[in-house]
Amino acid sequence: MTKPINKILIANRGEIACRVIRTAKERGIKTVAVYSDADKFALHVRQADEAVHIGGSASSESYLRADAIVDAVKSTGADAVHPGFGFLSENADFAARLDKEGIIFIGPGIRAIEVMGDKIESKKLAANAGVNTVPGHPDAVPDADTAYTIAEKIGCPVMLKASAGGGGKGMRVANTLDEVKDGFVSAQNEARSSFGDDRVFVEKFIEQPRHIEIQVIADQHGHCLYLGERECSIQRRHQKVLEEAPSSFISDATRKAMGEQAVQLANAVDYQSAGTVEFIVDAKEQFYFLEMNTRLQVEHPVTECITGLDLVSLMIDVAEGKKMPMQQNDVSLNGWSFEARVYAEDPDRGFLPSIGRITHYEPPTVNAYGDASGVRVDTGIMAGGDISMYYDPMIAKLVTWAPTRAEAIAKMQDALDNYQIEGVQHNIPFLSALFAHPAFQSGDLTTRFIEDHFADGFNSAEYQSNMADQLALIAAVLQSRYRQRFPNCTDESLGELHVIAADGTDQTQQFQPADRAGVETSWQPGQALFKGTINGKPVVIGVKRSDSGWQLSHRGSVRTFKVMQAHVAALWQHMPEKTTQDMSKFLLSPMPGLLIKLLVNEGDTVVAGQDLAVIEAMKMENTLKAEKAGTVEKIVSGSGDNLAVDAVILEFA
Repeated sequence: MTKPINKILIANRGEIACRVIRTAKERGIKTVAVYSDADKFALHVRQADEAVHIGGSASSESYLRADAIVDAVKSTGADAVHPGFGFLSENADFAARLDKEGIIFIGPGIRAIEVMGDKIESKKLAANAGVNTVPGHPDAVPDADTAYTIAEKIGCPVMLKASAGGGGKGMRVANTLDEVKDGFVSAQNEARSSFGDDRVFVEKFIEQPRHIEIQVIADQHGHCLYLGERECSIQRRHQKVLEEAPSSFISDATRKAMGEQAVQLANAVDYQSAGTVEFIVDAKEQFYFLEMNTRLQVEHPVTECITGLDLVSLMIDVAEGKKMPMQQNDVSLNGWSFEARVYAEDPDRGFLPSIGRITHYEPPTVNAYGDASGVRVDTGIMAGGDISMYYDPMIAKLVTWAPTRAEAIAKMQDALDNYQIEGVQHNIPFLSALFAHPAFQSGDLTTRFIEDHFADGFNSAEYQSNMADQLALIAAVLQSRYRQRFPNCTDESLGELHVIAADGTDQTQQFQPADRAGVETSWQPGQALFKGTINGKPVVIGVKRSDSGWQLSHRGSVRTFKVMQAHVAALWQHMPEKTTQDMSKFLLSPMPGLLIKLLVNEGDTVVAGQDLAVIEAMKMENTLKAEKAGTVEKIVSGSGDNLAVDAVILEFA
């Protein structure tokens, strides 16, 4: 028996709340947003038909408060709750509370959430259901010494993984036995902080692994389908960065086998709604069950693009009691799709989170939602919005579709070129570098891709894009256009322009008016994107005026230039260099966060690379290391202190 849903409360925030609101509006269903103090002016609040304040900025004071959300449902007359992902989306107690109150939960049944939410129990159930599982210890490990003993038996490398984990939190890889105990403690601490559950288990770490997941959808009438796979191997700290569908690696036979095992597992727990079964796959296409996410995944748009299905709409259908509108044979995969997660973080500083206000926000031109012909942006951000220290620093999910993998990559590169964000640091240069990498373009992927190909991190000032050597010429053209606003100033009257790279190398290039004539553009001062051609080749370059110079960005390369006329350049060498305060004697907090622990004491001698302190920010632990050898002279901050950016933690002699 079906029961139509008339009003949905979205128990979430940001881009996923906006995503659910979009589909609900298309179906003529009213929506209710909930918001914390920090999200009072957020986009999802503006887009919903109604909005209810549920508490303080910290998620524990708002989005994790089941009682406040139930009260909001009752006060607004909503008859259903969509949990999105994260927060309470996989909380069995929350689902049970809604059921008791007679509120429809747009998600799976309580048993599925309970069993699949426990990685230890889910692995046992998967094995009993005939699903391939990774060798490992079947139960939670009580302490670091026991973890060490198990690792000796299984053999390193091993994965130390929180039982209640997700999103890469509470996970550590120990490549040697020496790393097991510290890795266990770190995984346990992060799990306790993120999930309130510090159980950790140990399993064999599969080398040269790919992370491939199967999307399933099941109704209340015993019908379950798999909707193809997603390749999610590009990860950093076990957090997905890029996803694609389908995978360029697995065969049709492997896809079918994985899909059928995913359905077997879903049926074993009487699964209903959308869910994802994640597998780790080795170089020989042998696959092993990793976990099941009993919710909508962050990367669901790529599946929607290649199947033409709206997963949120199907979830609503299931919650209303409708039968699946298709059979397995009706599911077809069309074309290729990529998703890039655009984060407020600084790749040049070890991907540290960047908080603050978005002062300018202009995504690339997108097609109508659901139109699988180009570009899609799922976001909960707008100009004037804030990236808060309390939540995940995601700005948006940039998605492209095309008939082939190569075309979808090219479309993504163009979309990244045209994405404009100011006010916070972001990872678009790094995303561009990933899509340009030959190994990525050839589909040669593993979950160690970033570690292997960007072993020393990422530095946009050093990264060499395919047109990085042309950026100095563009800087000269920009300066010429900028100066031509003044009376009687022409490109010819400017004459030779000297472009000095502001990277400490004193690299100077000279460009005559004839050189600049090879660049065609309609760019005008004030525009954030340079669009034009260089010797007939089209190019899009990010432009930012910087200290009487130009900061230019192109596909991962970011360069800053000073441009001046020849007679000024001749005098430039006589200018004294600006002195800066030597901060090498201090350990500074690179982000706002909580100082979890100090690993040194006053008087200790440290070596370069030694761990000094651990800071928690946005639910992730970040370890600060010594840049050089020295002696700790003074401890300034203590464990438990809340730190601002550049707060002094300790001082060296």
